[in-house]
Parts: sequence; structure tokens; C-alpha cells
Amino acid sequence: MDVNKNILLYPLSLIYGAITDIRNFMYNTGILPHNEFRLPVICVGNITVGGTGKTPHTEYLVGLLRKYFCVATLSRGYLRKSTGFRIASSSSDVSEIGDEPLQIYKKYPGITVAVDRNRVNGVYSILNEHPETEVIILDDGFQHRRIKPGFSILLTDFSRLLINDYLMPYGRLRERAINMNRADIIIITKSPQNISPIQRRIIVKEINKAAYQNLYFTTLEYQDPLPVFTQQSGHKLSLSEQKKVRTGIVLLTGIANPLPLKEYLSGYFNEIIHLSFPDHHKFTEKDIAKVSGAFLNLVSAEKFLFTTEKDAVRLREFTNIAEQIRTSAYYIPVGINFLNDDKDEFDNLIIDYVRKNKRNNRISESQRLQ
Repeated sequence: MDVNKNILLYPLSLIYGAITDIRNFMYNTGILPHNEFRLPVICVGNITVGGTGKTPHTEYLVGLLRKYFCVATLSRGYLRKSTGFRIASSSSDVSEIGDEPLQIYKKYPGITVAVDRNRVNGVYSILNEHPETEVIILDDGFQHRRIKPGFSILLTDFSRLLINDYLMPYGRLRERAINMNRADIIIITKSPQNISPIQRRIIVKEINKAAYQNLYFTTLEYQDPLPVFTQQSGHKLSLSEQKKVRTGIVLLTGIANPLPLKEYLSGYFNEIIHLSFPDHHKFTEKDIAKVSGAFLNLVSAEKFLFTTEKDAVRLREFTNIAEQIRTSAYYIPVGINFLNDDKDEFDNLIIDYVRKNKRNNRISESQRLQ
């Protein structure tokens, strides 16, 4: 397991663990109050630092539920410059609502996408402005104990299961692994497509889920490339038609773990110049200059710029990118697949929860404060 090897940090982890234990105890015993709502609230989150695939799983839920219900998503809007409650609109940008909420809004413009650091206020505000809302999905809200969701989905990465990790700062855990007992569903994300039945049974045993919990395995699925900029509308690109010997790419990433994407693209391209930045990196003019230089340094006859869907959201804010690069820029959408034919079971579980708990009246929840 990849953890910080500095043993001097371990005592700090013990202190951090004690603080989170006290906090959770106070919420569990009612010393600190939590808020419940009269409509379905689904939490998608983790208890580790780093990417576990929250956004693809949130998008999966949105795609599933919007067919039947009026859906809203709520997140804090990580690294946005604005404050307070915001609802995404056609004029929203990354500085207003953050990259991941903007990504969700661009993909599903028919739903309500909101951000608020104060999640309780965020829920009330959504229901005040959009009283037709029938279900709210909390993105990355597992540690937000002020809200007690009706349904919680906990994600853990196959390559670094939370049961094998340590508390921060020695490891990546935000709280002890025992707190996964708050989840209704545990999903092992980024699982190998060819995971064996024996591996699966070992992990299920190690997780030691409670009887009331369901456990599923999902894998990431890279989908067909799509144009980053509107000027390329209708210009489709098929990776299977690319000839490795004459096509090169610049891969631009600002995500937690870009290696799986790079390995995936290496199956189609021999020449890859990878420009890797930290997760949620805010691109600068200097970064764009690096992209241009790397693009020019490609020796292949045919050249492309590839990036992630989240990075594409931030890349679109630059209007001075050379036309040759703009017309050659694509992003790779990421979806999820449920292994072991568990998709239908998961879908039915989520839909049944929302259908059974959907409120019948349209009275704004904000009236409860009066």
C-alpha cells in the first residue's frame, strides 16, 4: 500500500483519529444535531483522500434517476472563488461553481446542479428555488454529518481499500474504517474487469460488511473521445481507427491518478507526451504555452491533444489556444460498469428507495424553519 513512510507522522494520525472519533460520537449520540429531510437524499462519498471515482458514480445516479424523477445534485464546489449558495446556469464557469459541478451540468443541463459549502443551507435553498425537486444527490458528503441522508453510498478504490489504509496524515483515511458502517451500499471502484471469483470473495470477507449493507464492484469504462471545443461539433474520432505508427498525442491531465488513462491510451498511440498537473489544477497561460510546445514537439504525422472530461471544462475557458490545437483537442468521457451482473440489482435498489420515500407535497422545506 502506498502511504507516507515517515513514521514520525503516525502519532499525528492518532491525534487526528481521536478528534474524528469524538466528533462522530457526538453526532451518533445526538449531542450534535443532524438534519433530516422529507425527500430522498442520497450521499455519494468516501473516507479517503484522493480519487475514488465519485464524479462518474454521481453521474451514473443522475443518468439513472433523471428518467423518473426531478433530480438535483449538491456539492461544496471545491476550489471555486464564489461563496454561498449557487445554482449552475448556462453562464456559469469554474470559478463560480467548480470544475466537477460544471462538468455534471454540461452533461445533464436538465437537472439542478447546486453548490454550497453549508450543505444544510444548500438543501433548503434548492427546495426553496426548485420545490419540484424529488431527490437530491450529495456529492462527497459522507463526512458532512450535519445532514443525515436517507441513503449513503461509500466508495473505496480497489487498489487501496480503506480497510488497508491509515488515518491522515500517515495514510489517507479521513476517519476510521469502522465508520463505513454508516453506508447502505459499499462500492469497490476501479476494479479490474477480469477480477476472479476468488479475489472477489477475499475482498468481501476483508470488508466484512454488515448484514444491512450491499456490496458491489465497479470498473471504469473509457468511452469514445469527444471534441473539447464547439468548433469541432460533429467531428467524431474513433480510437480503433488510429494507426499507432503515425499518430501522436499530448495528454493533459489535472486529476488525482492519471496513470490508468495513460495506460489506456498507450494501447492506441506510440508517441505520448504527458503533461501531468495536480488534481483540480487551475490552468494558466504558462501551462497553455507548455501544451503548445509539447504539441509542436510531437514527431508523428498526425497529432492530437487528449485530456479528461474534468480538465476539458477548465480548458474551454482559454480563448487563445492555437486553432490547430483547438481542432485537434478531445476529451475521454468516463463511465462505470457494474461487474458480476449487479447493475439491475443496484438500479432497482436506488429507484425503489426514491420511489418509496418521495414526498407527495410540494411545500418548501424552508417552511420548516419558520
